Amino acid sequence: MLATRLWQNTAKVHFDNTARPDGTRLIYGGHAISMARALSFNGLANAQMIVGLNGGAHANPCLSGTTIRAWSEVLDKAETAAAGVGVIRLRLVATKGGAPFDLKGEDGKYLPDVLLDLDYWALMPK
Repeated sequence: MLATRLWQNTAKVHFDNTARPDGTRLIYGGHAISMARALSFNGLANAQMIVGLNGGAHANPCLSGTTIRAWSEVLDKAETAAAGVGVIRLRLVATKGGAPFDLKGEDGKYLPDVLLDLDYWALMPK
């Protein structure tokens, strides 16, 4: 809840379990991104600041009590003008279950277990 106040996103659905018909609280999207990023960093500890967002989707809502699972995929790498610094393009995916790496159905829509699909660039020391 602290993140929602920090970013001034104090919608009732984040705090009040009577604001949604099913009685659950909606988790702030930035918190879901932070959790997914922390969970998916095995082997990417040197990936530093996010420097570019290519696209992404909060595919389905993350509700209070949801267990988040996450992974990253390296899509590309590039050089920078700065000595000793490169950039790496990553795809960050967060789910609440389902089959690993199974994101979309035959209709091209995200499956119900997919929470987040984010494509971004991060700085990486060489």
